[in-house]
Amino acid sequence: MPHSFKYLPVELYSAEQVRELDRIAIEEFDILGYTLMHRAATYSYQTLKQKWPNAKSITVLCGGGNNAGDGYVLAGLAKEDGKQVSVYYLSDPKKLNGDAVTAYKYLQASNINPSKFSSKNVIDVEVIVDAIFGTGLDRDVEGDYADAINAINSSSASVLSMDIPSGLNADTGNIMNTAVKADMTSTFIGLKKGMFTADGAECSGEIKFYDLDIPEETYERLKKNDNKNISDTVSRLELNSLNSVLTKRQRNSHKGHYGHVLIIGGDEGYLGAARMAAEAAARVGAGLVSIATRSSHASLLSTIRPEIMSKGVETLGELMPLIKQANVIAIGPGLGQSEWAKLLLARVLESKLPLVIDADALNLLDEDEQSSANWVLTPHPGEAARLLQTDSQTIQADRFQSIKQLHEKYKGPVVLKGSGSLVSDIEGKVFVCDKGNAGMSSGGMGDVLTGVIAGLIAQGIEINHATKLGVCLHATAADRAAVPDERGLLALDLMPHLRNLVNP
Repeated sequence: MPHSFKYLPVELYSAEQVRELDRIAIEEFDILGYTLMHRAATYSYQTLKQKWPNAKSITVLCGGGNNAGDGYVLAGLAKEDGKQVSVYYLSDPKKLNGDAVTAYKYLQASNINPSKFSSKNVIDVEVIVDAIFGTGLDRDVEGDYADAINAINSSSASVLSMDIPSGLNADTGNIMNTAVKADMTSTFIGLKKGMFTADGAECSGEIKFYDLDIPEETYERLKKNDNKNISDTVSRLELNSLNSVLTKRQRNSHKGHYGHVLIIGGDEGYLGAARMAAEAAARVGAGLVSIATRSSHASLLSTIRPEIMSKGVETLGELMPLIKQANVIAIGPGLGQSEWAKLLLARVLESKLPLVIDADALNLLDEDEQSSANWVLTPHPGEAARLLQTDSQTIQADRFQSIKQLHEKYKGPVVLKGSGSLVSDIEGKVFVCDKGNAGMSSGGMGDVLTGVIAGLIAQGIEINHATKLGVCLHATAADRAAVPDERGLLALDLMPHLRNLVNP
C-alpha cells in the first residue's frame, strides 16, 4: 500500500495552494500528472478495502476534470481486483482533457462501460465512491450534480470521497447548496483547510491523507513564494505538542507559584456562568481563583465551591483590591449589560493585566474602539458579528476571513468558537482545532473555555500558547466526556477530564 500517515500533518492548505503544490511537483520535479493521479486512486482504493474489507459491490460517480480521472482509475483498479463495479458520469467523457483522458482509457481497458447519471438511477451497492468535484468548487451545486449528491446521501451505502466531499468548499468548509456526507475522505498532497471547520468535519468523516510521494522540497518552495496568499498556511492544533509546557510540579511549591485568577461576572440570575469559569480555572491548575460578583451571590458561591473565593462587588472601590491581587482577569461570564457591568468592564480595560474577554463583555466591548495584544477574545459567531458590525451568516460564510478581520481590529489572540474552532495568535497566524463534538452545544461551554485559558495564563504560560492550549484542552475534554453519548453533555462534565489532561 502507498505510504500513509498515522497522524495527519499539521499544515492545512487552500485550494489555490494545493494547485500550486501540484504544479511544482509536475513542472519543477518532473512528476507526470497521471502518475500522481494513479497514486491517488491506488491509495484511495486501498483505504476503501481497509475500511470495508468485505465489500464486493462498488459504484463510482465521476464529474469532470482530474477528480473524475481519480475515480475512473479507482474503478479500473477495483474491477481488476474482482469487485463488482459500476460507474456513472455527470460530465461527458468526450469533454475530458489531459490526464483525465488517460484515466478514462484505463477504465475502458478494464472493460467497464460507464453510464450517464440520471436521478432515476437507484444506487444499491455496498460502497459509493464520490469523484464528482475536486477542490476548485466555488459555486452552488445544482441540476444533475445536486441530484447525484442527494442520491449518494440518501443511499444506505458507505461513502468514500476522493480528495474532498463533493459540494464542500475547500477554503471555507461551507456546503455549496448540497454536499456529500462521507464516511471517509482520502485526500492528497495537502490537507484542505475547509475540511476542518464549519461543515467540513461533518461532511468529511474519517480523513486519510497521502502526500503522493512528492518531494518534501515541494512544500518548502511553496513557503518561499512571494505571494502571502500562497505562502501562508493554516495549522492544526495538536495537544501532544502544546502540553509540553505542563511540566511536573516541584514538591517545594505553593499556591502562590501558580497564579491568581479573578473572574468578573455573575449578574443577578447568572451566577452559574461565573462559577463554571472559576472552577475551570482551578481545575487546570491556577493556584487561587476569586470571583467578583453581585453581593447577593457571594455567600452562595462560597458554599457550593468553597475552594473559590467569592466577593460581593457593587462599586469600583470594592473591585480594586481584587484586581491588585490578581495575575489575570477573565470578564464576561454572566456579566450582563447593565450599568454595573459597564462600570466593571471599563475599569478592567484600564488595568495592565492579561485579560480573557467573553460573553457580555464582548457585547459591551463592541461599544469601544480599543485593541490590545494583552487580551484574549473568545467570541462565538453571533458575538463576532457584533464586533465586526455584520451578521453571523457573514461570519460563518468564511470563518478564516472573519478571524483575520477580528485580529486586525483587536490585535490580541482571538478564538472564533464553533465546529472547528479557529485561533488567531498575536502575529495573526491562524490555527484550527479539529477536536470537539456536537454535545458541546449546551449552555456553559464557553464559560468553561474562558476559565481554562485564564487558568493557564495565571500559571505563567505565554498568552499565545495558553490560548491554543486552552482551546485544545477544552475540546479534548469534551470529546472524552461525550463517550459514549454526546446528547446531554453538560459543561461541568468536562471538569474531571480537564484535570486529567493537564497532568500528562
